[in-house]
Amino acid sequence: MGAAVLLAATAALTAPTAAHAANLITDPGFESGSLGGWSCSGGLGSVVTTPVHGGSRALAGAASASDTAKCVRTVAVLPNTTYSLSGWVRGSYVYLGVTGAGSTWTSSPSAYSQLSVSFTTGASQTSAEVYLNGWYGQGTYYADDVSLDGPGGGTPDTQAPTAPGTPALTGKTSSTVSLSWAAATDNVGVAGYDVYSAGAKVATATGTTATVTGLTAGTAYTFTVKARDAAGNTSAASGPVTVTTDAGGGTGTGFKQAAPYLYNGWGNPPAATTVMNATGVKWFTMAFILSSGGCNPAWDGQRALAGGVDQSTINAVRAAGGDVVPSIGGWSGNKLGPNCATVADLAGAYQKVIDAYGLKAVDVDIENTDEFEDNAVQDRIIGALKLVKQNNPGLRTILTFGTGTTGPTAAGNRLIEQSKALGADIDVFTIMPFDFGNASTDMYASTVSAAEGLKAKLKSTFGWDDATAYAHLGISGMNGVSDNQEVTTVQNWTAIRDWANSHHIARLAFWSVNRDRGCAGGGLAENCSGIAQSDWQFTSVTAGFTG
Repeated sequence: MGAAVLLAATAALTAPTAAHAANLITDPGFESGSLGGWSCSGGLGSVVTTPVHGGSRALAGAASASDTAKCVRTVAVLPNTTYSLSGWVRGSYVYLGVTGAGSTWTSSPSAYSQLSVSFTTGASQTSAEVYLNGWYGQGTYYADDVSLDGPGGGTPDTQAPTAPGTPALTGKTSSTVSLSWAAATDNVGVAGYDVYSAGAKVATATGTTATVTGLTAGTAYTFTVKARDAAGNTSAASGPVTVTTDAGGGTGTGFKQAAPYLYNGWGNPPAATTVMNATGVKWFTMAFILSSGGCNPAWDGQRALAGGVDQSTINAVRAAGGDVVPSIGGWSGNKLGPNCATVADLAGAYQKVIDAYGLKAVDVDIENTDEFEDNAVQDRIIGALKLVKQNNPGLRTILTFGTGTTGPTAAGNRLIEQSKALGADIDVFTIMPFDFGNASTDMYASTVSAAEGLKAKLKSTFGWDDATAYAHLGISGMNGVSDNQEVTTVQNWTAIRDWANSHHIARLAFWSVNRDRGCAGGGLAENCSGIAQSDWQFTSVTAGFTG
């Protein structure tokens, strides 16, 4: 009898405590209008006013092809205690869970449904990380009325984080300044950082980098950073850094270019001046600079930079009041990126092209597994463009790459992220919205969707506003019938041009002027579009691009 009583008493001391109904999630419905204690990967979390489950606001996580938009927050809990986590979610493949203690998910794209999961804390556990996330490529998810029921843990957190490190400049334009700093520490965890200038908060971040936008050209600004934790405790300010923005003005790069591709290598290339006179177009993207062996640039890897048809074309275009941007790379051929051993070598090859023609802009068309999908070559190209831009004041740099219908692929996302990480200051990120793999694709809708996806990626990576992101964005389509039998009509291209103008993007191009001739029912061809059209009709539409 005594042993039984002792056993029962021991069990009472060691069994998990049942949770009492008290929600430990502050602002469970996001009614404050801010993320509060939540931190979302890639800066992809935001508070929206629709759709909501209750109240007037909800969390939105913009999951992409490379990021699940995972939002986490840390909550103080008691050891050896059972808790119940629940929340209302909407979207395709939405997850609710506790790190290290289980999760659940649902697919409810058109209506909110409730998820719940229970867990028991460990014998010495004093905090739990709860999370929400979507899934790769499934689009934005929503969450509302999140609840963690159970007794609160310990005493309130009143300890502020340590001060972050003094910020360092990582990039600037006439209207933006990009900064990075050493992380702060906290007894529970740092929830985010705020950047200040002249006593005003000018940017927020969940990580240790931020871009301040909307600045005045040629102006000195002093910035400090403060850290904050989930309880709202704020650190002392970091040391200051003073930065003067570049001369100039306006958002973005101030660079606008309507430049369809002209290729002297095949497709019965027309005389550039004939096309200019017929359409009013002023710029051409001339293809392609490749390797003639090792790290030596040449047209198609065969024709010398000086003299020959390419030099003659450039001279004629300039004599007629226009200009060219050479395109380095492309889908096929022996490219400079893999053949130049170092960043400096590749920058030297680019410099030969720049010097040969006194260029105002240079484009790297980065494609295929040998460049686009090779991380080392990606970084080499980005680093080389950074070098030539530093060595050639006023030169504009363009990266052109493939895309999915909703925005950049994983390789494209990495290209953008590395451009930021390496401080390359790329002027224009141009997507090629075609060859999606479905002949019935709506080319206008898919192009706009892809462009909006790129805009969102530029915003989240660089911290830009909409206008600045659009001003760093380019579109390079394919007129008529594509490699995958998609069809972009003149009407489609006109609508795309009009969209580009209304959103003030930086660049509009298409592949190619050689194909800008009608041959209805002709299919994919080098010297015509495969559809009914007038000669140079796509070029005429493109010439109306003003940004």
